[in-house]
Amino acid sequence: MSPTPAPPSHPRGGGRKRFRGTIRDDAAPGKAGAMLSRTSPRTPQTRPSPAAPDREGHPPVVVADSLVKTYGPTRALAGVSTVIGAGESVAVMGPSGSGKTTLLHCLSGILAADSGSIELQLDRPVRVDGLDAAGRARLRRERLGFVFQQGMLVPELTAVENVALPLMLNGVDRSQAEAQASRWMAALGLPGLEDRRIGQLSGGQAQRVAIARAQVTDPAIVFADEPTGALDSRTAAEVMAALLESTAGRGRTLVVVTHDLNVARSCGRILTLADGRIVSDQRRPAPVGRKEAVR
Repeated sequence: MSPTPAPPSHPRGGGRKRFRGTIRDDAAPGKAGAMLSRTSPRTPQTRPSPAAPDREGHPPVVVADSLVKTYGPTRALAGVSTVIGAGESVAVMGPSGSGKTTLLHCLSGILAADSGSIELQLDRPVRVDGLDAAGRARLRRERLGFVFQQGMLVPELTAVENVALPLMLNGVDRSQAEAQASRWMAALGLPGLEDRRIGQLSGGQAQRVAIARAQVTDPAIVFADEPTGALDSRTAAEVMAALLESTAGRGRTLVVVTHDLNVARSCGRILTLADGRIVSDQRRPAPVGRKEAVR
């Protein structure tokens, strides 16, 4: 059982809510690497190397090669290749229809690419393109975290029940799952709101609940699709700070699709897509450094 810090105390009410330390999942979920079922026979023209760290020293955690995805006559991805390192915060930008959400969905196993390969370096390498729909669903449930624009929270459940849900789906006892969920809510500035329904929360509070839910299984990678798109600029900045500090700030990887340049600039790297291709890969000084665990 991994050690978990005592919930930090901090005042309720105004002020910027900041991540208050490292939370680890007490109950380790099943290993997605066991789902690897086959390898792709296609030989790529240019294959990103999964072995070497990038020039910033990040060991690779996502290696995508020559991804193609079409919808009828529309080619959403036209041979995308990229490597994302552990602990990186990566914003994916581009005009509507450029393929950015499709790329996020393929990297995370929500969609299957038509061709190309995707390897995630978790506790062991996992070829996402080698998994069937059930295998990809299990990978998402056990090993990855997700934050969406509208939160996609369950309104009939309380905030803590929403956060605990991924653990319970993975077989963790309800009391243990809710205790872990409460610790994450406290770490993200939501103490005392555990029993609120989603409709009783502000937009920023609801998105922090969504972030807590994404983090509660301690995923190596969090994928966020327009997580601030429905928020005002001040709340968006607070939510993005919480998301960055709870992912890249703990050495985890964040991939976020956004139209908001301020959100993109808060990340350490910006990928820009156009017509299904990466047209720019800009690295920036990382705004969030990896922090030591707070005990």
